Amino acid sequence: MNEVVKFLQENPVQYLATVGRDGKAKCRPFMFAGELDDKLWFCTNNTKDVYKDMQQNPNIEVSVSSPSYEWIRLNGEAVFEDNMAAKEMCIQNPIVKGQYGEASNSIFEVFYLKNAHAVIADFSGNPPREYDL
Repeated sequence: MNEVVKFLQENPVQYLATVGRDGKAKCRPFMFAGELDDKLWFCTNNTKDVYKDMQQNPNIEVSVSSPSYEWIRLNGEAVFEDNMAAKEMCIQNPIVKGQYGEASNSIFEVFYLKNAHAVIADFSGNPPREYDL
């Protein structure tokens, strides 16, 4: 888990892929919020299409590459939970705080990845490192 969290923190703008409600692939910039209770947390709001897409099909994938040409692919099931500790963790990010103000904002949602699987790879030819989280 530590290597995955470190990679996401060091490369803060990831891309989250969903299956849209129209059945087509959607990919959006996203930010990892942090690790809490051995879960990887993200946040969004319940008025966005991405939230509605994940409600219909919670299977998602997150990907990002580093300046040193390593990348991660992280997939799992988005599980939304009204978890105030996770919301408080997320709201510490100044960008998130600027959008939602406080953790109790009624549109502010947090989710973690259930059955998460991460692959970290590069162009070295070495086998990728895989993690079940």
